[in-house]
Amino acid sequence: MSEAVKTTDRTNEIETVRLGRNLGAEIRNLDLSQHLTANEFGVVHRAFLENEILVFRDQDIDARDQIAFGRMFGDLSIHPFSPNLAGMPELIVLDNHQGNPPRLTDQWHSDETFRETPPMATILRSTITPKLGGDTMFASMSAAYEGLSDEIQRLISGLEGIFDFKPFRTLFNNDPESKKRLLEIEDEHPIRTHPVVRVHPESGRKSIFVNPQFTIGIKGMKEEESRALLTMLFDQAKVPEYQFRHHWEQNTMIMWDNRCVLHYAIHDYYPQRRRMERVTIAGDKPFGPDAPYDGPHIGRPELTLSEQDAPPQDGEEPVRNFKR
Repeated sequence: MSEAVKTTDRTNEIETVRLGRNLGAEIRNLDLSQHLTANEFGVVHRAFLENEILVFRDQDIDARDQIAFGRMFGDLSIHPFSPNLAGMPELIVLDNHQGNPPRLTDQWHSDETFRETPPMATILRSTITPKLGGDTMFASMSAAYEGLSDEIQRLISGLEGIFDFKPFRTLFNNDPESKKRLLEIEDEHPIRTHPVVRVHPESGRKSIFVNPQFTIGIKGMKEEESRALLTMLFDQAKVPEYQFRHHWEQNTMIMWDNRCVLHYAIHDYYPQRRRMERVTIAGDKPFGPDAPYDGPHIGRPELTLSEQDAPPQDGEEPVRNFKR
């Protein structure tokens, strides 16, 4: 699977099918066991920026293919806490079952925002799926920002959130060796600040860049003020219009944009087994609206009515088939 050589360019065969109003699209007719041509990658990259989440179904690939695909977007990062595969430190293995309950991921978050340069994107592939449950929820925080009033947008522009690796502190015990290691981790990953409103470095969109898992306050605010404002911003992820829910099936892979998307892994499948393999693409230092941005402004694709959306005749149910 991993060593296949690309012989033809099938750019014209690739389909991008919208799955959600504000985020999510499925890429069809693309075999990720083969290396992508420059044109094919261009189609995928554009779809990624427009839709923020890409779903690839029926991909009979392995970890090496997944890593190769991720590296087309940039360098891969190594998570300081999550379990990885021996010989492949870039690959995180999330294998949860009766003997290893899921932890820490059933909360809205963007991966590793405690870093100075949080990841650009995450690529997650299912290898074992439960018969029931185990979906992942996503929320477009660029759509959430657009849904705020002008007054709130002005209020939060220029503010800085305070970030910490707080959920991972529970992984350390009180024994001397654990305390020593925790101090080392704190030196490696000190408290960080990032703009509350982040400008996407490739699309130019603005998004809410705080999350309840890693954001512990707002710089310069009293604790009660910070808590009230953050709670309001966190709750934006709970608005159904900004969400996309994915039901996992075997050999499905999803890529999402950590710069503007939050996700929530639902733990309703326990004690069934759910095994995922993940790679994370390194990102850049977030910047806010005050920093200059000279790149392109890429919006969400417009929804247009297809020919099947003609007004219904008497007695017929209306049909809605949205296409790009």
